[in-house]
Amino acid sequence: MLQNHRYFILNKPFKMVSQFKCVEDVPKLSDLDFEFPEGTHVIGRLDALSEGLLLLTTNKGVMELLFRSGVPHKRTYLVRVNGLMNEENVQQLRDGVTIRVRGQGEYRTVPCEVELLDTLPDVFPYQLEQNPYIAHSWLRVSLYEGKRHQIRSMMRAVGHDCRRLIRVSVEDILLGDLAPECVRELDENEFFRLLKIDDRNARFEGSQ
Repeated sequence: MLQNHRYFILNKPFKMVSQFKCVEDVPKLSDLDFEFPEGTHVIGRLDALSEGLLLLTTNKGVMELLFRSGVPHKRTYLVRVNGLMNEENVQQLRDGVTIRVRGQGEYRTVPCEVELLDTLPDVFPYQLEQNPYIAHSWLRVSLYEGKRHQIRSMMRAVGHDCRRLIRVSVEDILLGDLAPECVRELDENEFFRLLKIDDRNARFEGSQ
């Protein structure tokens, strides 16, 4: 029997975990001023120190199709690193670097899109600076894979520490001007269209 599912995007703030329950006393999703329906779960978590676009839904079928189907899906991040990154480092990131992945050892990242930014997009969630007088660089990075802490590991591989990490899009779902801690609900058809996944399969899998 098919059921009506619901779909949400959230601007997850810094230091909030991508969980509704946690044994530790830390900010969590249940602390938000929003009443999610029963059975809501996160699609593609962000670690506590990362910020930005988080997808949530009551449809369990979406996770399999988006991240485990074998079809790569694009995720884009704004990344702030310590120090001034040069074009040689940027090209290394584009071509792929060797990182260590927990449980897998050394891993060569697949080619990705990396752009060194002169200025940040003029939208609310990205305007807050951290110690602007300390030398730093901002990049836009788009990945088609998602190893644990991959971007932080990639930055370390070229000699830079990641100081801020903001996911700004998953496929065509954009964070836009959604403020931190705010939630927006998306229509089911729009959600599947923007994620570029087969909505028929997702609806079927999620109804089991």
